[in-house]
Parts: sequence; structure tokens; C-alpha cells
Amino acid sequence: MTLLLENISLTIGDVLLVKSFTITIEAGEIVTLMGPSGSGKSSLLAYIAGDLTHPMYGNGHVTLDGTDLIYVPAERRQVGRLFQDDLLFPHLTVGENLLFGVGRGSLKKRQHLVAEALASAQLDGLENRMPDTLSNGQKSRVALFRALMAKPQAMLLDEPFSKLDAELRHTIRNYVFAHLRERNIPTLLVTHDREDAPAGGRIFRINSKGELLLA
Repeated sequence: MTLLLENISLTIGDVLLVKSFTITIEAGEIVTLMGPSGSGKSSLLAYIAGDLTHPMYGNGHVTLDGTDLIYVPAERRQVGRLFQDDLLFPHLTVGENLLFGVGRGSLKKRQHLVAEALASAQLDGLENRMPDTLSNGQKSRVALFRALMAKPQAMLLDEPFSKLDAELRHTIRNYVFAHLRERNIPTLLVTHDREDAPAGGRIFRINSKGELLLA
């Protein structure tokens, strides 16, 4: 599975945020995007995910394993996302949150998938807990597996580690990267912190002119 971002530019109103660029992200590769606040990093992720319409806000093609997604609705793009906040549904249990990410099927099969996810996330027995009773690390793992259970073909990470303390940040970051690589999911990570970038991975930076340059 390959994610191709081809000749993409981003404009908000009359302001050109990101000049035209092309990047190919291979299966299991995690590419990092950095830049100052307001440079268009999160807006670029929103465009890739399908939240910003083409060509009103942006131009270019988002191609996933050969399929051009540019006119595909966001909910059908199979592009997963993790944000700064875990965005778990506070009125649903951990198990119910995970079920939200599972596709159609019998309840028994879906519950089995939830049990497997809880085991993989080292959260066995927590399916009936409410999100506000979990630690930040547990919430991060539930959010990750809810996204993975939707079987995304690509993943966008919008500073998902920024609110974690230093020790937990290191642990969760490695945990997330390992699961994305294991599933061969091409991933684009947005961060302000260079330490969030995986070792040996490509890092691009948006400069003051809106150019995307290899750091």
C-alpha cells in the first residue's frame, strides 16, 4: 500500500499556505512534517483526509494504492487519524468505543475483535471502564486501536503525543510506530518536536514561503 501526494498545494482564502509538492509514502513508512504554527500542517492533513474540498482549498491528487481519492468522500477514503486529544466518546465504555471502529458483522464476531484489540493493547478486562477512568497512556492506546480496527489504508498523525509527559511520550510513540509498521500502513506525522520523528525516517519542513523542503 502506497500513499502518493502529487502536485498538492493548499490555499486558505487568498493566502497560499503550501506550494505545490509531491511525496510518495511507502507501506509501513512514517514520514514527518514539521513547520511553525499556522504554516498549514494540520490543514494539509485535513485536505488529505477529505475534510477540505477540492479545488476550493487545495489542488493536487491523493492517491492510495493507485486509486485517486480526491473526489472520494472522507468517510470512504480509509484514511485513519490520531489527534492531540484522544477524542474517545466519553459516554461510551472502552469496549463500545472500540466497537465504533469495527465494520459490519455479527455482534459476536465484533466483540471477539474488540477482545483481541484489548489484549494487543494490554488492556484486558477494561472493556467496561469509562474513558475518564483511564490513564493518558491507556486512552492513547484505545484511540490507536479504535483507528486501526477501521482497517485504514493510510494514517495521519496530528501531534498525537504532544500532551503526554516525556517518559510516556517516548513509550506511546514507539508503541504507535511499531503497530503502524507491523500493518504496513503508510503514515504522515505532523509534529513540532523533532524527537517525535522516527529514527532514520524522512523529515520535511514547511518554510515561511510555503515550500516543503527535506530537512
